[in-house]
Amino acid sequence: MSLNILGISCFFHDSAASIICDGKIIAAVQEERFSRIKNDPNFPILSINYCLEEAGISEEDLDVIVFHEKTHLALDRVLSEVKKRNTNFALKQFDKILDRWTSGRLYPEKLIHNMLPNFKGKIQFIEHHYSHASSAFYPSPFNEAAIITVDGVGEWTTSTISHGIDRKIKLIKSMDYPNSVGLFYSAATYFLGFKINSGEYKVMGLAPYGKPIYSDIIKENIIQIYEDGSIKLSQTYFDFSGLNPMCTNKWSELFKIERRLPETELNKFHFDIAASIQLIVEEIMIKISLEAKKQTNSSYLCISGGVGLNCVANGKILKAGIFKDVWIQPASGDAGNSLGAALAYWNNIKVDSKYSNKNSDLMLNSKLGPSYTKNEVIDFLEMYNFPYEILDEQSSIKKISKMIEEGKIIGLFDGRMEFGPRALGSRSIIGDPRNKEMQKYMNLKIKFRESFRPFAPVILEEEVSNWFDIDRPNRYMSIVTNIIDKKRFDINNNTINSNNLFDRLNIQRSEISAVTHVDYSARIQTVPKKPETKLRLILEEFYKNTNVPVLINTSFNLRSEPIVLSPLDAYRCMMRSKIDCLFIEGLIVERIKQPKWYEINDWRESFEPD
Repeated sequence: MSLNILGISCFFHDSAASIICDGKIIAAVQEERFSRIKNDPNFPILSINYCLEEAGISEEDLDVIVFHEKTHLALDRVLSEVKKRNTNFALKQFDKILDRWTSGRLYPEKLIHNMLPNFKGKIQFIEHHYSHASSAFYPSPFNEAAIITVDGVGEWTTSTISHGIDRKIKLIKSMDYPNSVGLFYSAATYFLGFKINSGEYKVMGLAPYGKPIYSDIIKENIIQIYEDGSIKLSQTYFDFSGLNPMCTNKWSELFKIERRLPETELNKFHFDIAASIQLIVEEIMIKISLEAKKQTNSSYLCISGGVGLNCVANGKILKAGIFKDVWIQPASGDAGNSLGAALAYWNNIKVDSKYSNKNSDLMLNSKLGPSYTKNEVIDFLEMYNFPYEILDEQSSIKKISKMIEEGKIIGLFDGRMEFGPRALGSRSIIGDPRNKEMQKYMNLKIKFRESFRPFAPVILEEEVSNWFDIDRPNRYMSIVTNIIDKKRFDINNNTINSNNLFDRLNIQRSEISAVTHVDYSARIQTVPKKPETKLRLILEEFYKNTNVPVLINTSFNLRSEPIVLSPLDAYRCMMRSKIDCLFIEGLIVERIKQPKWYEINDWRESFEPD
């Protein structure tokens, strides 16, 4: 008899559902992809329905539903914040907090039974950071590894060090609220004028434009860092109630400058603050990694939690050589906890199947979401009389590669959608990395976002060491490394040190300038020979024609919009932007051949700035 386990994460941000059947990962997806609400926090009923469909079961076939946190502990922490304040103010805040804690979050069991009325199985609750640790270790290729989880906060915990051996994870030490690396980074994100729980990656992308000249003053006043990677935050600089700005006025007093307002101009101060914050987080993550090594003596490390998406810090950990190898959960944020919760339950029950050596990545390249057949895409296109072209595979790959070589931008839609925030070739926008204008063009005309934002290179896996300073696969775009010296171009030092953002953006730094950041770094993705994908075939053809085994790969979406899920999402994204062509389940859909696109309202008004 099979055992079907559904994992759920929701109510904070980036809700998701995952399903495993007899320990095998079947499906995992974020609710935002269906609802089209970025980082949707709501109960993931659409994701659950998809997971059940992919598994070929109904809700009554579910044996266990596992929730990714213990909600009573999380509420206990929130209420403790209220108690710190004077009585009248606390009472007013308490009412607001209860408004946010909907009946579903207060009583998730009741909501689950309301939403899934035919479910008759058990409901279990797993601690938030244990879900993170499980999502990191169990799908990894390691049978034994140190595990670190670092995020904002889950219940009372903000980071952990654990040791995974076979099917068991042993917690070694943890750090508790309010001392949080994730909340510290989010506060800096807010101070720099970006959106919390969405714009943290912008701080990481902005950092190379600056110098970390404020790191000492930050460590003297805002954050203390200890040798084991634990920290202490000066609480006068923060408000974690969720009802007021996360940064207090003390930040402005310290730096003698007001918080940057969203969408306003960025200047040298913002570059330098971003560089300083990023350097501090890298220092902390290195220290936590060293402590994990000390505590476990393991050769391998697994990472999860929201800070695990800081691929610059991940690259520094790998480069430091503390561990033989590092594996990062590609959905390291809260979405991945839906999978971690399910895996935690499965691996902590007595089952007949004997634990076997993994020695392989069990995440299925993170291709765990919905897919569409070629016939389904044809049905969609013909329903609306949208022109398309069908060629044999070899001819279509040649045509797409030729379009890229000519400077065209391609929306690639191939197979099952990725789980997590990184587009990995299933829902990607791809282009020519040799074109020095491409970064600015794709940011402004395709993504409609800030011009400083870097793009990631995707590369044939066997060629990676010939272009980048790394000697192993990195299939999840989870590590930043540097382009090797012989691929770089000499640059005038005056231009490098210019405080003008646009001067520095327009520099051709390497043979693949569009994916080379200002410090010669890049967030790489390697593409293996197997399984064969359209992305792999395009890369091979482009390499044959140009002697460059690299393409630009960015997520298939517009600014503040979730990654596309369906053929309709993909088509709409192309028509709203300057994407030249869709390559969708082997079909070629060129924008220039499409009927004029009309929308009654301005679609940009639908999405909040990220």
